Amino acid sequence: MTSPSAAQQGTPDPSFLPRVRGHIGGLDGIRAIAALMVLVFHVAIETGAALAPGVTGALLSSGELGVPLFFALSGLLLYRPWARAALDGAPGPAVRPYLWRRGLRVLPAYWIVAVVALLLWSREHLDSVRAWVEVLTLTFTYNRDPWWVGTGPYGLGQMWSLCVEASFYLLLPLFALVLARLAARGGDDAGARARLLLLGLAALSVLGALALIPQFYPEPRVYLHAWLPRTLGMFAVGMALAVVAEWAWRDPDPDGPARRLCRTLPQAPGLCWTLAGITYLLASTPAAGPRFVGVDGVWISLFSLLTSMAFAFFVIAPVALAPARTPGDGAAAPPRGPMAPEALLGHPVMRFLGRVSYGIFLWQFVVLYLWREFTGQEIFTGSFWLDLVPVAAGTILLAAATHRWVERPVQRLARRTRPARRPA
Repeated sequence: MTSPSAAQQGTPDPSFLPRVRGHIGGLDGIRAIAALMVLVFHVAIETGAALAPGVTGALLSSGELGVPLFFALSGLLLYRPWARAALDGAPGPAVRPYLWRRGLRVLPAYWIVAVVALLLWSREHLDSVRAWVEVLTLTFTYNRDPWWVGTGPYGLGQMWSLCVEASFYLLLPLFALVLARLAARGGDDAGARARLLLLGLAALSVLGALALIPQFYPEPRVYLHAWLPRTLGMFAVGMALAVVAEWAWRDPDPDGPARRLCRTLPQAPGLCWTLAGITYLLASTPAAGPRFVGVDGVWISLFSLLTSMAFAFFVIAPVALAPARTPGDGAAAPPRGPMAPEALLGHPVMRFLGRVSYGIFLWQFVVLYLWREFTGQEIFTGSFWLDLVPVAAGTILLAAATHRWVERPVQRLARRTRPARRPA
């Protein structure tokens, strides 16, 4: 007689449970997709292709949904150790080393791009101490009387989302502390703790939705669009996935909600990505607001927020909850073949683009504006494809150089300064 599987015995079977430590290769592919979506969106806006009437323009205009992917990935990967500690009733990670590593990961490469952009297009402000401090500390979005037009200084317009990321990095230990206090009400029951964490993250999402009210009432405050509060729900999507993944390892019930979700979603990546595609189409309609920066009102903003959260969830969930190893006895195998997540997102090209995705995000406007100046094009004119190919090539080359000579050396420094792990 065949012995009962671990799942049938009620003990966690690591063969189908998600990876909760270390590197998840498939997420690199999602990061690459997010960076390329943002690049395509910016080229389409600059050439006017995303503003043209018709289906093509509408689809190009939704490329900004790459930003919620970045936010959700940050929530997933950065909150994991705090979620683990909250479920176990253990102390969370030390805050100072965490902030030190975040600073080393984000700032050095950004500073290079920021200095280049300021020297090229903001020379009249080079003698302003305030301008330098705001840009180098990623706080320029809080300037309510800016000296630039748009979402940031010329060549740095996309960095508003990096400012939001930096705000999240700083506040994440506080969010984690509040959530851990809430989870402690669940006692020694890991399931009760997980449910309280998810309830707290739902409240965080509601708080993000409520932040839309002061953005429009009693009068419009356009600058609030580039602040953290309205994006809290996007980060909460990734944080919730981190909680579910950790909960699955502690769920004693083989048919418990966390373990069922971790068995089901990785089995149906095609369905999840189809739902993500439907959400993308909804975000391309007038219901999600105009095709350029900003929104028309609180209800349109709420619709845009919900579609952003849904898109991020359906894209990331099948990969974030995928099994860490080949399933053993009693565990269903994930799909194989060309549509499997590991085949699509684990391709060498996708892995490479994922590694240099931060540089793609950083350099794209500098390369785009230099190219358009070289070709003598005016804003909202030109050929989308004739601009996209050289701009993408130049951006990827600079991103690869930045990754090799800036990001990797700094990451080695961060690893050398990593504190010793606490005993399990």
